[in-house]
Amino acid sequence: MSVHELLRLLQTEHDDTVARADHLREQIERHTTALAQTEARLAELAATRKVIDGLTPPDHPTAPAETATATVYQRIVTVFNEHPGQVFRVRDLHEHLGLPTDEPSINVTRSRLGRLVRQGLLEQPGRGRYQKRT
Repeated sequence: MSVHELLRLLQTEHDDTVARADHLREQIERHTTALAQTEARLAELAATRKVIDGLTPPDHPTAPAETATATVYQRIVTVFNEHPGQVFRVRDLHEHLGLPTDEPSINVTRSRLGRLVRQGLLEQPGRGRYQKRT
């Protein structure tokens, strides 16, 4: 194989890789935009729920948040609402909710808690510790 053929093959591989990288960057941009929109919608829904909860008379019983169709997010927020001053570690929260305590499950919940912190529902008083924002 001659040097010219090697250079041509190298250039072809380079062009293909650049095209693939550009395609992946476009996908990342689309997914990042979709994620930002979805997280903004979650924040709107959480704020709406907070306003509605604030308008509910104290003597009016609220519907239980934990139903068969309740999401994990709802269950997490319910725990923090029931224990507003308590600081939870992720593993303790999993044990409280009866969720698996394997590392992948813990990491998913850690990510969920991070989103709830960014949305302003929770605060992080220390590394790996979460509590309801007061």
